[in-house]
Amino acid sequence: MLDFDLAELYDVPTKALNQAVKRNSIRFPSDFMFQLSGEEWNQLKSQIAVSNRSQIVTSSQKHRENKALPFAFTEQGVAMLSGVLRSSKAIQVNIAIMRAFVALRRYALTYAELSEKIAALEAKFGLEIADIHEVLRQLAEGGGELKNWDNRSRIGFKSDKITS
Repeated sequence: MLDFDLAELYDVPTKALNQAVKRNSIRFPSDFMFQLSGEEWNQLKSQIAVSNRSQIVTSSQKHRENKALPFAFTEQGVAMLSGVLRSSKAIQVNIAIMRAFVALRRYALTYAELSEKIAALEAKFGLEIADIHEVLRQLAEGGGELKNWDNRSRIGFKSDKITS
């Protein structure tokens, strides 16, 4: 997002937003924020002017100096920006971001716990389930009879071993 769009979103002047960024420049590495080149800015202005003639020409941009190029912020930069601005809207956005992080952490922990429990159940019952699956496969292939049962020794009561 561009600085003037974020200034409007956070309800602060673009100049104040850029001053806050410059005062806190260590918080905005190149993967959080960068400044558009003159060529990029001219291309963007022409693209936006074609699709929506009023967006760039009005509001916070009519007071921008021609030589002052806008800053572009990544989502991490937008989150960091909400922490350095002092408007009430920026504070509310920052609080919402922190709450979202907490909710994501809770979800991740729950997911990890659930994954561990499923893995434990698979380890515990996996062999038994595999045996059941093998028996069912043999029944399906053999027309209802289990293979290799004739070779097993019979168990139970055997009349020839009874002595009187």
